[in-house]
Amino acid sequence: MARKPILWLILALVVSFALLVYPIYVIRPFRYQGPRELALALVVLRYRPFLQILLAAGAIGCLIWWWPKSKGVLRKVGASLCALLVLGFGILSRINVYELMFHPIDRAEFASAAESKLDGAEQVIAVQIGQAARAYPIRSMSYHHMVNDMLGGLPIVATY
Repeated sequence: MARKPILWLILALVVSFALLVYPIYVIRPFRYQGPRELALALVVLRYRPFLQILLAAGAIGCLIWWWPKSKGVLRKVGASLCALLVLGFGILSRINVYELMFHPIDRAEFASAAESKLDGAEQVIAVQIGQAARAYPIRSMSYHHMVNDMLGGLPIVATY
């Protein structure tokens, strides 16, 4: 009976880690994402905050339940470390790693078409609102993925 809380604690650790890593693994850029694995990753992202809270509460509960029953400092340190890792994985799961990797361009600089140094064959994303127009080179957009801009007096986000 004394081993059950530590087994639940280890299970909470494994599930918490999987909830953190699986969506990052599936949705990472520059790789094919199958429809089923992408759908599962999006479901995980949707329910992950609630599940991580449950796992953290369960890990703390298991630690409190198991603490007086355990013998030895090393076991207590190991169980405490497991509970802390569950909490840490829960906190890390709230960070959007893609926002950290791909910074939107907030202050884009533009040149007229005549002054542009773009190759004539280079692909661009073109946006026109009224008489105002912009061209965003795919070469730059493929890294940043977003440009926050004002065009024709309206705030826009060009994305790729």
